[in-house]
Amino acid sequence: MAKRKNTAYISGKESHYISKRNRKITKKLDKERDNANKDPQLYMTKMHDENNVVELDNVCTYFFTDIGVVRAVDGVSFNIPKKTTVGVVGESGCGKSVTSLSLMQLLQRPTGQVVGGEIRLNNDDGTAYNIVNTPTKIMQEIRGNKMSMIFQEPMTSLNPVFKIGAQVNEVIELHNPDMSKEQVRERTLEMLKMVGIANAEGVYDMYPHELSGGMRQRVMIAIALACSPKLIIADEPTTALDVTIQAQILDLLRSLKDKINSSIMLITHDLGVIAEMADYVVVMYAGRVVEKGTADDIFHHPCHPYTIGLMKSKPVVGKKVDALYNIPGSVPNPINMPDYCYFKDRCEFCMEKCSGEYPPEIKISDTHIVSCYRFIDEGEIVGRPKIIDVEEL
Repeated sequence: MAKRKNTAYISGKESHYISKRNRKITKKLDKERDNANKDPQLYMTKMHDENNVVELDNVCTYFFTDIGVVRAVDGVSFNIPKKTTVGVVGESGCGKSVTSLSLMQLLQRPTGQVVGGEIRLNNDDGTAYNIVNTPTKIMQEIRGNKMSMIFQEPMTSLNPVFKIGAQVNEVIELHNPDMSKEQVRERTLEMLKMVGIANAEGVYDMYPHELSGGMRQRVMIAIALACSPKLIIADEPTTALDVTIQAQILDLLRSLKDKINSSIMLITHDLGVIAEMADYVVVMYAGRVVEKGTADDIFHHPCHPYTIGLMKSKPVVGKKVDALYNIPGSVPNPINMPDYCYFKDRCEFCMEKCSGEYPPEIKISDTHIVSCYRFIDEGEIVGRPKIIDVEEL
């Protein structure tokens, strides 16, 4: 009896072809980025709506690996309006953090690349940066100044060999070269006090390992807000903290957002955090947005089967169950995504249409959009995610 071929096996010839193709594509993308240094028109654009801080339009972020192309973010589109909090939810590996790293241009090149779409950052003067093509030199002026990020684990984000004061000072000095050392120190102490650190002067001279997890997270928030950015990206800012500290950090973020009139992009697994914090919610699955709307739309009128599954899987206070609901099946292979709806093989509401092409974005109310064929006759089709063919790059 013949042995069954291992479907996960890649021959040396196939691996060589993949590596050669990856080098060719990444070189081309790097060359296009270098050309943007010479011509500002290649990275300057205009917002579709001046009331938004950021507009993500069909963003595609791929990772070129030795076994194939991983479509980590594949046609993601949503807006972050001014002075609002947008929550991005979904299971691990759905593309939440990669979307935020694409926005900050912090992907590790050449393996990770934004290969298509636009990310428009409002400049508040009628112009906008297209972050996808913006040169590194310009991005260094934008990061920390116009938008900043609070990373998931503060102990790996803070440098263990530098004191807290020096690490906060660095951001302020970089974006405010005219400030004296004394002014920078005063601003740092002001930020440490603003984030609720009582002994600001003592903490200024401490190292990260001398602080608790909650204190380190407060320092990370102080660094992120030091230059009053228009957009704060909070990537699971409360994951490593206990419940009481979580509540304090969320209250702090909410009050500081109002104080400096900024917007927050909040990435989390915790639906309770989203319900408490977010004005708008974006639900991601397998690198795509499957549903988006106001917090009320998503929590009280979930439409996509994946969103419904997420809502059913959360524990309810006062309700005793033997086991929490879990969505059956598993996520498709990101290197070989199906042509049909990515959730079809796990869906309890599957129809005949679901075997066709990927469902379009369907607008079912002024604020609520879902990608599901169950609503094809109820709403208006507003668009489809556009796949970037790697062979054409």
